[in-house]
Amino acid sequence: MIGHKNETYEDFGWASARFDDLINLPASRLSGLLIVISAFISGRHYKAAFTTIMREAKNHRSPNAGWPEAAMAGALGIALAGPRQYAEYRVEDPFMNASGRKAADADDIDGSLKLMGISCALLALLIATVAWFI
Repeated sequence: MIGHKNETYEDFGWASARFDDLINLPASRLSGLLIVISAFISGRHYKAAFTTIMREAKNHRSPNAGWPEAAMAGALGIALAGPRQYAEYRVEDPFMNASGRKAADADDIDGSLKLMGISCALLALLIATVAWFI
């Protein structure tokens, strides 16, 4: 994995990983916004989705992943990210939406899939609209 944070691969791919971060800045912000709009459309916690982005997205180790992850956490009322254990090490990251429930359930998975589906439909509509005017 390019730019993976372990001793073996940390230096390998550093430049391409940072370039990937830069190129995906607009897409990550758009993804977060689409999730907020999807939460509004579906009757979920759209205000919490937005405030979680504004408050916590910057705390994510990735300059991009925090935006949609914070939006989803706020929209569903759950805490995402946070401390976790991998095979070879433990990560002590902060939670996105730390005040949310710490245990997700099947309804949260269903809700996240619905939000993702609405977000994808909104993106398709946005692309079609832009293509219409080009």
